[in-house]
Amino acid sequence: MRIEDALHGVTRLAIDTAPILYFVEANPRYDEVVTTIFQRIATGELFGSTSTLTLTEVLVHPFRQNARALQQQYRELLTTSEHFELQVIDAATAERAAELRAQYNLRTPDAIQVSAAISASCQAFLTNDLALKSVAALRIITLEELLTSQ
Repeated sequence: MRIEDALHGVTRLAIDTAPILYFVEANPRYDEVVTTIFQRIATGELFGSTSTLTLTEVLVHPFRQNARALQQQYRELLTTSEHFELQVIDAATAERAAELRAQYNLRTPDAIQVSAAISASCQAFLTNDLALKSVAALRIITLEELLTSQ
């Protein structure tokens, strides 16, 4: 699927943890796709969003490795980017996550991420988790789908 087709009608894109990791750490398999998406966010063509859970997830490895520069890269991307926001996990988001978890048998972190995307009024959710394709509440776009068009 072409990026243009996948993002048709999308102005607000929620992004799961994995695509953010792939972007910051320039994962060779996904770098071109995630860089294209983050360029669109940087120019304001898209507005990006993720939950505060993502900040926790992306910082684990840099903390273990005492990689301060990498920690700072993640912090800057997630907390100071002009067209990107961290969605706070409030009680309503947590309750919706429980509903999503019950309905789709999602893992708790996945349910929180999808719930935060819905709270942020995102039209789509970018992930690399094929299990999330069952979620009907939001358009789920996987990186693998985007790779098939290249």
